[in-house]
Amino acid sequence: MRICFILNPASGTNRTQDVPALLTRYATEAGADFAIWPTEFAGHAEELAQQAAAEGFRVVVAVGGDGTVNEVGRGLLGTRAALGVVPRGSGNGLARHLKIPLDIAGAVHRACQPTFQRIDVGYLNGRPFFCTAGLGFDAHVSKMFAQAGTRGLSTYVKVALREYRHFQPTPVQVTLHGQKLFDTSCYVLAFANAAQYGNNAYIAPRANIQDGLLDVCIIDGLSLTRAVRVGVGLALGTLATSGQAVYHTSRHILVRSATPIGYHIDGDYIEDATAFEAKLTPLALEVAV
Repeated sequence: MRICFILNPASGTNRTQDVPALLTRYATEAGADFAIWPTEFAGHAEELAQQAAAEGFRVVVAVGGDGTVNEVGRGLLGTRAALGVVPRGSGNGLARHLKIPLDIAGAVHRACQPTFQRIDVGYLNGRPFFCTAGLGFDAHVSKMFAQAGTRGLSTYVKVALREYRHFQPTPVQVTLHGQKLFDTSCYVLAFANAAQYGNNAYIAPRANIQDGLLDVCIIDGLSLTRAVRVGVGLALGTLATSGQAVYHTSRHILVRSATPIGYHIDGDYIEDATAFEAKLTPLALEVAV
């Protein structure tokens, strides 16, 4: 079994680690037939993943954060290669959901001696996501976080607290199963394939990555008191039972907003738009876990 590690050199907050050397050490210990391909620009991981699958690598491992995982996963859709993960990001949402070790040694050994399963793939405005996508405050924070200059959980929290004082919800119309459901104010509207954003922040604790459905989480406003309760619910995995958010499940969701609103894919801000289509393709990606 041939394994290709696609390494994003810019990922991670610990820049003192010699990641290629560690990958080589642990993959060699596992007796793997492997290659390490570094990325050179945004979007390169998707191209490299497609190339690796075409060259017959059985497992293609994203070594990086959720953005790198998304790129590699996109490149593997429709191929016979499975996605592995060596988590090196700020949130590591998919790795956490799939219970992949967060340390390099454990993750490499898991990738080199995997079992295989298939997971659902979500799409928002045609862009694949594997954990979460969404509109509103989380997308806005993703945009600001990308401009912050530093990475890590502490930076994300600082950005979120700063932007909370200014962000205003946007009126939206939500359609499920082809029928208009309701009009609401959108502070957060999350489409969850997996249970969490990352860092064990559970936006949809009941989400099942193999059930053929997206969990839709709607938070229509966020007073200071409610923000604290939502934060506790995210941390404890109790948001779905806290009464602070509304949940639905569906395979196809349409959203229209009165004014442009930002959206994110697996934590990366994409753009502002007024029309959104979220859908899901069941069991469309094989993963090595």
